Amino acid sequence: MRFSLKWKFTGFLALLLLFAIGLLSFLILQGVSSNQRREMEQSMQQQAAVAADRIRQLYVTGTQVDADVFMRLQGPALARELGNVSGMRVILYDATGKEAGDSLMMADKPDVRGTLPFALQNKIAYEIHGDMLEYLSPVQSDQGQLGVVHFQTSVADRHLFYRSIQRLFLIAGAAVLIVSFIFGLIYMNKQANAIHALKKATERIRRGDYLAEPSLRRKDELGELSNGIFEMNLAIRENVRSLREEREKLLETLDKLQQLEKRQKDFIHNISHEFKTPLTSIRAYADLLQMYPDDPALVQDAHASITKETGRLYDLVERVLHLAASEKYAFDHHPEEVELMELLTDVCSRMKGKAEQFGITLEQRLEPVVIVGDRSNLMHIFLNLLDNAIKYNVARGSVAIAGAKDGDHAVVRIRDTGVGIPEDQRELVFEPFYTVNHDRARKSGGSGLGLALVKQLTLQNGGEIRIETPETGTGTEFILTFPLAGKDGSEPLLRLPQK
Repeated sequence: MRFSLKWKFTGFLALLLLFAIGLLSFLILQGVSSNQRREMEQSMQQQAAVAADRIRQLYVTGTQVDADVFMRLQGPALARELGNVSGMRVILYDATGKEAGDSLMMADKPDVRGTLPFALQNKIAYEIHGDMLEYLSPVQSDQGQLGVVHFQTSVADRHLFYRSIQRLFLIAGAAVLIVSFIFGLIYMNKQANAIHALKKATERIRRGDYLAEPSLRRKDELGELSNGIFEMNLAIRENVRSLREEREKLLETLDKLQQLEKRQKDFIHNISHEFKTPLTSIRAYADLLQMYPDDPALVQDAHASITKETGRLYDLVERVLHLAASEKYAFDHHPEEVELMELLTDVCSRMKGKAEQFGITLEQRLEPVVIVGDRSNLMHIFLNLLDNAIKYNVARGSVAIAGAKDGDHAVVRIRDTGVGIPEDQRELVFEPFYTVNHDRARKSGGSGLGLALVKQLTLQNGGEIRIETPETGTGTEFILTFPLAGKDGSEPLLRLPQK
């Protein structure tokens, strides 16, 4: 069942009023009850004190006898005397709990088996049976407890007063609740109608039927909301018109960009194939020089130089072809579950020799993490990043590679102690043919395609890559994140054996 906002507000108000009136009535009635009980206890304490003083006075001034004998001899007379003075029925007990006197001998004996033992232990005790109060107070003397004085009196008047107050609160609370509910219903109905009008205005805007004026004319928050909706309506109408105009321009621009992208890819493919033919001849010529040397020293130097240069150019062509292929044939992807710790350990093992050659220390902090990706692509990513971290490091530097789980992702960090990459160039290094330092790239054989390919492969495997400055303030830190196996909305592709 669906309730409107009007009835929800009204129901909430009714419950709030009911709770407030009920709580207020409960607290006041509790206060009345507590006050009645306190007055009764004070009154009975005074009566008990007067009775105890009279009993002690008679005991001290009379013939010196035992307390039990005194209570047995004087009890009946004292009970009648105290009953006449207090206007209540008075019963006296000796120190053993035996009745010693009763101001109303012919009346039924009250049941005080639950309270008398407390009074015999020098404690005041009372209980109420219906409209009758049974109040027992110990009587003490210098020699010890003389006995117990028991007052029996009616509390019907107090109960009648409490019930009258209770009825008054019930009637007044019901009247206040009904009147408040009626006024609340009228007020909430008015507010709900205003909110309904605002809802209709938003529905009109959603359908494209824009407003000509605000829905409400009020000087409160709902009026401000109505003016805000009207202003939003004008802004949406203007933005839709502008978007329709821009859409045509964007479609034209998109067509031009697609043509430009096609020409760019064709250029990369063409220049790659154009380079590869002469490179094959150069390498063959270098082999012939080695086979038929005239000047051994000169031929050897030429062979080494040509081989190095052709190797660099050949690597350049291969990377261009790989980059173009990764963009054109992104569907050629073979994902499987890959244990990152095992893969990164293999990468570090392969690059250990090169690191020792450059005097670089490799540090590993790896945890078992399983992701889904193309193993060969992942191997290429980390080999390329680790190779760059070694080549562009400082003498006796270090490279740290860490892999761990962070929520639903695996995070790999590769940090070096090199000169670093300026912050304004960190996005540019992922562009093809871009190098931060051209001279250093030329010396190390860098082509400017490695990081472009790394980013392309990372995205192809569902990951992300970014560059940050390490906490030490020097060097470069590459951070790669990949979804964990089974955390991308798909089931794991295969199950790895448990170690």
